[in-house]
Amino acid sequence: MGVGTLITVAPTGAETAKADAPALPVTLAELVTTARACQDAGAAMIHVHIRDESAAPTLDLGRLRETVAALRSETDLVVQLSTGGSTSDGYEARLAVLEAAPDSCSLTCGTVNFGSDVFMNPWPFIVDLYRATQERGIVPEFELFDIGHAATLNRLLDKEGAPYGGRIHCDLVMGVPGAMPADTRTLVAAVAALPPGATWSATGVGRWTLPILLAGLSAGGHLRVGMEDTLTFAAGQPVRDNAELVERAATLATLAQRPPMSPAQARNLLNIRSEGGQS
Repeated sequence: MGVGTLITVAPTGAETAKADAPALPVTLAELVTTARACQDAGAAMIHVHIRDESAAPTLDLGRLRETVAALRSETDLVVQLSTGGSTSDGYEARLAVLEAAPDSCSLTCGTVNFGSDVFMNPWPFIVDLYRATQERGIVPEFELFDIGHAATLNRLLDKEGAPYGGRIHCDLVMGVPGAMPADTRTLVAAVAALPPGATWSATGVGRWTLPILLAGLSAGGHLRVGMEDTLTFAAGQPVRDNAELVERAATLATLAQRPPMSPAQARNLLNIRSEGGQS
């Protein structure tokens, strides 16, 4: 795992409305400002969903390219685009996200109930997306919402070979209604099911953000935080902004004697080629 902690910030997501969370970054300018603040607070990677002019989720390729370029110009962060979009996005639009040439992308390893919706990721789509990352030289982060998704990941690697860059990095997303629960026992079981040598981060959704952050650190993992995953900092206390969540994660990682990685260290961990930015 190394001595440091990779902190990823997921600042926006596709579910929350701007009217319900005024601090949510939905414009490009807001996203860039957020990214700078989060890098200063200890983040090394940013997981990006974008919004259109009405703040609705979008996978518009022109906007995605503009976003990648702006984040590379204004920060050193590893830029990871979501290929999940929202639960209503089609497979072709999700595959086309890779045409924006991010450093990394999410790759969800199975279909999962997502609250009252279904997040569709059938095997043929997983394979198509994975092959596209290999062809385009984009490092995937394997998103696992259920322990069974680890079995799909192992099957994918067995049939399709290693990811671009050769490193296997996963994110355990825990606490989504309909997916795996956010508790230490499940986290330990999920980690045990990962491919040998894989690195991983843990994401706790909603009220599970802090418990999973602590459990992830204690188990030697990395962290993902952000307003995509929670809008509450503490009971009755709304999140001020994304940097507040990164600051808390960085403080706890430092107390655990695994201080935050720099973006350059994160690129080395994930074996991502150097692209743009200020590095």
